[in-house]
Amino acid sequence: MKRLLIALVAASVLPAAAQFGGLGNLLNKGVETVKKVQEANKEFSTEDEIQLGNGITASVLGASKLHPDQNLQRYVNRVGKWVAMHSERAELPWSFGVIDTETINAFAMPGGTVIVSSGLVRQLASESELAGVLAHEIAHVVRKHQLSAIQSSMNSDILAGIGKEAAGQAIGRRGGDAFGLKSAAAGAGVEAAKNGLFLRPLDRGMEYDADRMAIVLAARSGYDPYGLVSVLQLLAQVKGDGGGASIFDTHPAAADRIGELEKSMPAIVDRLPAAMPQLEARFRQTVK
Repeated sequence: MKRLLIALVAASVLPAAAQFGGLGNLLNKGVETVKKVQEANKEFSTEDEIQLGNGITASVLGASKLHPDQNLQRYVNRVGKWVAMHSERAELPWSFGVIDTETINAFAMPGGTVIVSSGLVRQLASESELAGVLAHEIAHVVRKHQLSAIQSSMNSDILAGIGKEAAGQAIGRRGGDAFGLKSAAAGAGVEAAKNGLFLRPLDRGMEYDADRMAIVLAARSGYDPYGLVSVLQLLAQVKGDGGGASIFDTHPAAADRIGELEKSMPAIVDRLPAAMPQLEARFRQTVK
């Protein structure tokens, strides 16, 4: 989850500059803005990350409603929080939810919100598989993969959209805060979702990294680490549908992910107990 270069921010002002004159001054201001954005991105606080994620979440849930089954919501939230507790960022305000769509997908927002589709949940066979899916998304947050990708793209896509002057002023309000105010960070999250930045595929290396870390997180949490492998084997046989961005659009091919995991699994599994629970019955009792 191929990134646009930050230099495009300056390039985007060229047509307007040519029309209204003062090309040299506008270009200089554009370069100054780019420098400020680069400096601000070095100091992206956890608070800003959470607010950015809140903005994205608000936009996503504005377009896709949550599944009405409250027992299902509580169950997924409980499993997700348990796995997140065993990560290196357990202190984040983790939240997990199921959206009501047949599209097979799962995604995480910066700051600790994870969404999985009911279409994907119904394809799973055990709690261990659910934990594997959630662990993969938790790993993205722990590694700050989405945050890094959005920061790389927002410089051109969002800042160019709101205007270089406004961007420079917003960044100047607080030296290390990339958006100046918490509300501005949330607003940038809304823009990231609206402009499609959030749904762009991550770098393949990031996806493979999240898979490897998911195996470790699942094992730490007491789940069978092969749960994620089972999900990937399932996805390798299923074709994406459902009328929307799906896991097939935003992730590498399942077969490729399995191939990468095969390189890491032996070293991980050798340190685990002989048998770890799948918890099929508890899963089926909740996911009817």
